[in-house]
Amino acid sequence: MTNFNRRDGFTGQQMIVLPNRVINKIIHTDPLLEHMYITQIGYFPKALFHYRERRNGCADNILLYCTEGRGWYVIGKTRYEVSANQYVILPATDRYMRYGADNDDPWTIHWVHFTGTTIDMFNKTMKITLQRGPGSIHYNSFALKLWTTMYQSLEQAHSRENVINAILCLHAFIASFLFKEMYLQEPAMNSGKMIADTIAYMKEHIGEKISIETFAARCNLSASYFSSLFKGETGKAPLEYFIQLKVHHACTLLVSSRMKVKEIAAMVGYDDPYYFCRIFKKLTKTSPKKYMQLNHAKT
Repeated sequence: MTNFNRRDGFTGQQMIVLPNRVINKIIHTDPLLEHMYITQIGYFPKALFHYRERRNGCADNILLYCTEGRGWYVIGKTRYEVSANQYVILPATDRYMRYGADNDDPWTIHWVHFTGTTIDMFNKTMKITLQRGPGSIHYNSFALKLWTTMYQSLEQAHSRENVINAILCLHAFIASFLFKEMYLQEPAMNSGKMIADTIAYMKEHIGEKISIETFAARCNLSASYFSSLFKGETGKAPLEYFIQLKVHHACTLLVSSRMKVKEIAAMVGYDDPYYFCRIFKKLTKTSPKKYMQLNHAKT
């Protein structure tokens, strides 16, 4: 049987392992830098079959931030589930551990390995233990900007300035998870106005196919966080609401025009009229033709 487990090698991934020569020449020669520093940094998008087994644990702390999908990790015999807008900080340990992506909805993760001469003291002070479990957090745009800065600094020539910049960002990056209440970013507009603006956008683009990611990006939010806000305001998921608007608009066209069903289907974004008819009947309990006949008879 073929084993599809992968440590890395995902489409669109980014990953840097800091070379030992950089650690020895720049970090270990400066007590201010070596107390806590990055050893590896990466980004795995939709990491299907991602799997990592560490039989002897890991000498570094590992911070994983899941922005989409789901994953899991096992410490000893205990399994923990991780979902979108959750993070995990695994402390340095020699205990057996493994982690990976969900097979049906693989996670997208930004991750950082970090260590230093004071890492044990840091973990004790911040109560970072193997039993801590995943933490939930609102979409952490501040952390993602810092991650990008760290990555870009280490991606360039490994000058002392670039390494110092990445290490200083690391501290703020970790703080934005441990003290998340202090870093909460309010949406660019309050949720009510944001949802109203999104619905108006849906109506203006009723004939288009628009993904949840596109709606979320307009509000500068993750798809999962945007969806939760939208459903909280309307009671429906964004795409479900968009489909409902399309069908309502189709109803208006069926009554007010003499257009054919396939023409109306195309006007509300459905290339396949048969699929449109199934969606229409599911929501209205009748077919487009019957709806047209019944409502024309009333006028």
